[in-house]
Amino acid sequence: MKNLLLLFIGLFATSSIANAQDYNLSDPLPVDDNVKVGKLDNGLTYYIRNNGKPEDKIELRLVVNAGSVLENDNQLGLAHFMEHMNFNGTKNFQKNELVDYLQSIGVKFGADVNAYTSFDETVYILPIPCDDPEKLEKGFQVLEDWAHNATLTEEAIDDERGVVLEEYRLGLGSDKRMLKEYLPKLMYGSKYADRLPIGTKEVLENFDYEDVRSFYRDWYRPDLMAVVAVGDLSVEEMEKKIIAHFGHIKNPENPKRRESHELPNHEETFIAVAYDKEAPFTVIQLMYKDREDAKITRTYGDYREDVVKRLFSAMLNNRLSELRNSPNPPFVFGGSYYVGTYARTKNAYQSYAYTIAQGQLNALKVLLEENKRVQEHGFLPTELERARKSVLAGIEKQYNDRDKMESNRLVGEYIRNFLEEEPIPGIALEFEMYKKFAADIQLHEINKLIDGFIHDDNRVVIFTGPENEGVVKLTEAEVQKVLDEVAASDIEAYKDAEVPTSLVASMPSKGSIANTEQNEKVGTTTWTLSNGAKVTFKKTDFKNDEVLFRAFSPGGLSLYSDEEIQKTSFANGGLSSAGIGGHSLNDIQKFMSGKIARVSPYIGLDGENLNGSAAPKDLETMMQMTYLYFTDLNKDDEAYQSYIAKQKGCIGNLLADPSFFFRNNGKDRKRGVLG
Repeated sequence: MKNLLLLFIGLFATSSIANAQDYNLSDPLPVDDNVKVGKLDNGLTYYIRNNGKPEDKIELRLVVNAGSVLENDNQLGLAHFMEHMNFNGTKNFQKNELVDYLQSIGVKFGADVNAYTSFDETVYILPIPCDDPEKLEKGFQVLEDWAHNATLTEEAIDDERGVVLEEYRLGLGSDKRMLKEYLPKLMYGSKYADRLPIGTKEVLENFDYEDVRSFYRDWYRPDLMAVVAVGDLSVEEMEKKIIAHFGHIKNPENPKRRESHELPNHEETFIAVAYDKEAPFTVIQLMYKDREDAKITRTYGDYREDVVKRLFSAMLNNRLSELRNSPNPPFVFGGSYYVGTYARTKNAYQSYAYTIAQGQLNALKVLLEENKRVQEHGFLPTELERARKSVLAGIEKQYNDRDKMESNRLVGEYIRNFLEEEPIPGIALEFEMYKKFAADIQLHEINKLIDGFIHDDNRVVIFTGPENEGVVKLTEAEVQKVLDEVAASDIEAYKDAEVPTSLVASMPSKGSIANTEQNEKVGTTTWTLSNGAKVTFKKTDFKNDEVLFRAFSPGGLSLYSDEEIQKTSFANGGLSSAGIGGHSLNDIQKFMSGKIARVSPYIGLDGENLNGSAAPKDLETMMQMTYLYFTDLNKDDEAYQSYIAKQKGCIGNLLADPSFFFRNNGKDRKRGVLG
């Protein structure tokens, strides 16, 4: 212990929370008082919020409710191409001037300023300093230019063709090739099936200049736009800038209708098997698309239904996590969620798993069985209680850190509110609702969800993975056989194991502080304990509900012989898979419900390390975990073999990925060690 140094950094805080109240479930959800939402006369929507983290900086977003799904057949890829063109010359920033200017004020292209195009939207990202009036004004001018001042010269368009074609070529990896195979089944009968944002090589090479200009005229217009401004500036000043720069922009005289593209239902179960020689992972996806259009969360009652779904996912994923930690895990990782699809109009219940090679059919069988187990037997009260604790702990942490959120983490929900009508009631009200609803929701409400989730129609099963020598590609008949067998099988009810009441069976004898040192310059206190270990503590205010922890002792892999390195390079990571204090990983997972604490041991090149964090209320739990990693690490051959099986599933096919092969060989040349 004498060479051990422990560092603690954080703010110890307790939350002050009002009692949850009753709500009229039919009432509409309010908009967070911290954000101002407005609309200009031309239809442009804006979201403004003052936020001082970080200081002297403002996050700007231009959101265009238009993406590749709106392209004509002669415009495939031009929504994304138009995004590129906005960085290649506008009325106030000629070609290259924009990037040069932004870099001159410390905004890096790619890392800070960026943009993305998807099926239904295009979003421009611009963080700028706001402590200088000139920089602030130019930032809003950039945003305005993107909205309606792109020059789109023939020379600039031709120059950009090569750039986008190279991006198209670089994107032709295994994921994109497999996506092209299964997307027509996943998004059957819709425009999404043939509107990948990157477009087609033929169109990118040959489109007319007017094709991209018409897309810009048709869809870049105020009534389809939103401006989001969040940062260390008054709401009044940001609103003035938005009005000045966007209020005068006019809509077309005869604007095209912005249609919402549907995802049709289908009676069949579609099975897609897409293998590729460069695919690094073996994956199974099981999707049950809703029969009805997606319901928008508008009322307190709608929000309550969302909490019901979240509790459902938490309980089912806890079961899948237990299977993942079993001696013969059916998958490396897996999960189930009720989420959206590529189409805004359709949600789906989805299960997925990453598996070992040739393990997809077994993983599909397990996912089907676990869903059927819930359908036939439901969840248990003990599972609901753990899920409640975990869900509430997560939302409470967000609430406690609400005044420490950086602006770039706040803009996303305002973008989604504009594009998808996601509610923005604010974290304070959301926490109140979670406390109220999670306590009131009954087990039968959650159990009945599965009947609406699971059905034979609108079902899609997708297999992707490496096409290697010795790997036999699955057939649709084999997949259908598993679907039929599980449908006809009898499934036993889930049996819940007893949850530990404590981690440490016998608490150690108390030590003492032998010496105390103060470092006033950096604000730390260092204690030397009676066993020789040193503890350095610093109080900070970066977050309200987090303590960070690291323990280090010198040595590590540098002390290993060449033979020991080769034998244990992957083995050390599996030691903690056995659990601690006589508790398995599944035992610990159940014990940790509602607690926010983690400790991760690892051996680095020059030392032995423990990393961890905890909410202040769970600091004792973090310390107990640390103590057990020192004194009572389990030895469990089955748990270790489970770890080995999962590692093989993760890394077995990585060398098929050319980019990973290139990076790994680079490491080999530098270090002489694979890893």
